[in-house]
Amino acid sequence: MIPENKWTRITTAESVPLREGRAVRLGGVEIAIFNLGDRVLAIENRCPHQGGPLCDGIVSGTTVVCPLHGWRFDLESGAAVRSSLPACVTVFPARVEDGIISVNIAGGSRIEMEDAA
Repeated sequence: MIPENKWTRITTAESVPLREGRAVRLGGVEIAIFNLGDRVLAIENRCPHQGGPLCDGIVSGTTVVCPLHGWRFDLESGAAVRSSLPACVTVFPARVEDGIISVNIAGGSRIEMEDAA
């Protein structure tokens, strides 16, 4: 079990290209890390629709498009955007310090399904 508020160093910020994602596995959880230029965001790397790898999706603003069927997710809240069904993915706190990206998987959160609609 990973302790609460445990930040894990993942990679250098420069290794995640601007507006792209990279997958990492922490504590049995696969996470997609996205570089938005002014910050990094981290979400669960599995689309709830068909399991597509969100790290391979196209990033536009603060949303990512699933590469399999086009579902879009807000990288800040994890909520599906303009989906016919309420869906969401877990978001994780992420930060860059001294050029190193760190993620806190114990701090992950998911909005309630009825709030995602």
